[in-house]
Amino acid sequence: MTIYGYARVSMDGQAPDCQHMALKAAGCQIVYTDKASDAKLDTSQLAKLLKAVGEGDTVIITRLDRLAKSTPELVNTLDSIAKAKATFKSLADGWADTAAPHGRLLLTVLGGLAEFERELIKVGASEGRARAKAGIMGRPPKLTPRQRHEALKRRQAGEPLSAIARTYGVAHTTIARLRE
Repeated sequence: MTIYGYARVSMDGQAPDCQHMALKAAGCQIVYTDKASDAKLDTSQLAKLLKAVGEGDTVIITRLDRLAKSTPELVNTLDSIAKAKATFKSLADGWADTAAPHGRLLLTVLGGLAEFERELIKVGASEGRARAKAGIMGRPPKLTPRQRHEALKRRQAGEPLSAIARTYGVAHTTIARLRE
């Protein structure tokens, strides 16, 4: 049973010293550290950690945002740790402790939310592709063709744009942009 630590710092002058001290104080025997910038996320040390971790081991981090930059990335990393039959703990996030039943429950819920988010993205993307194939680009028009025709006639008659817009529940700029 090995207790691994993982630290990640940005390259903008952050030092991993504080994370290392907290991880060592938590009993970590081996600490892996990645240095990353927003432009380039190098997590080669995290990959090494995930290969090294095994049954009965524990992975500890100081905060969840040190492990991943997005919910799906976090869920995938935690899934890798769980598949290795290891436990996970975040020092700053007491609920994120898979050695405890409440931690496993909350991380399972987190995984479900990430999966739900991925499904919503897939549905939105497929709807967007279908609209593009049909030649429908951009947002749907606010006014029907008949409403556009009526609004143009009223505008040409000299009625104020704001009054016309109120009738149809749109902004006056919508009426101003109408073309014949």
